[in-house]
Amino acid sequence: MRIKWAATIAATAAAAAIATAAPAHALATVDMEKVLLAAQIDPRRADSAITPGAKDHVLAVEQALQAKGFLAAQYVDGHFGTSTTTAYTNYQKSLGWTGLDTNGIPGQTSLEKLGDGRFTVTRVVTAGSRIAYQGKTINTRTRDMLKAAETRLGRTLTITQGSYNPGGVGASGGTHDGGGALDISVSGMSDATKTDVVRKLREAGFAAWWRKPSQGPWEHHIHAMAVSDPQQSPAAWHQSGDYYLGKNGLANGAADDGPQVTKRTWEEIKRG
Repeated sequence: MRIKWAATIAATAAAAAIATAAPAHALATVDMEKVLLAAQIDPRRADSAITPGAKDHVLAVEQALQAKGFLAAQYVDGHFGTSTTTAYTNYQKSLGWTGLDTNGIPGQTSLEKLGDGRFTVTRVVTAGSRIAYQGKTINTRTRDMLKAAETRLGRTLTITQGSYNPGGVGASGGTHDGGGALDISVSGMSDATKTDVVRKLREAGFAAWWRKPSQGPWEHHIHAMAVSDPQQSPAAWHQSGDYYLGKNGLANGAADDGPQVTKRTWEEIKRG
């Protein structure tokens, strides 16, 4: 009887040891904020440099794209370049999506589907819902950013063109086809005020510029892109990347002509 009792105790202890053993290897985490930033900046680089802090997160995304047959091994390097963007677009199309949903930008839903069984997504960025604001269509993330800039300025800004406006203004080059895009009136503003508006928009997370008639077929206005909006059009996405690389966001690729600020996304700003 004692032998049987001892055996029972030993078996119970062994089972407990198994139950309390280290858990199975946890899934990797992908920081969506970092991936989005890299996806904007890296395709606009002249080289294959990596966006600081983004390498491991981009690698996890690229490895998943490779595993699904969308990306060749040679491009799995932590640089979210044009090949990775194309691969991500093709992955989005494989989900049966069309239009803006295949912009090559890693949104929450597509990232979580891609990461199923491979990684979990943290620091999720969402554009929010589409709303009518000043008679124009924008999303709630863009509205909140605009209001933050207005608070810094102590004045209300007037939107002349909003977002989700495909083909609305030909001179915009498709930048307003998706989310996060604004054109703002400068009527009655002095040059100093125009520059200050651009500064405050940038401090609220926009890539913003004072556009002048000498630069294109348009009147004076302020053009602003909400950096890291996952619903942006590819053209707007390129402008956001150019902004981070010190360019003016125009086809000529000239140096940024706006006021210099510490570049931060809306999510970074909200965290203080």
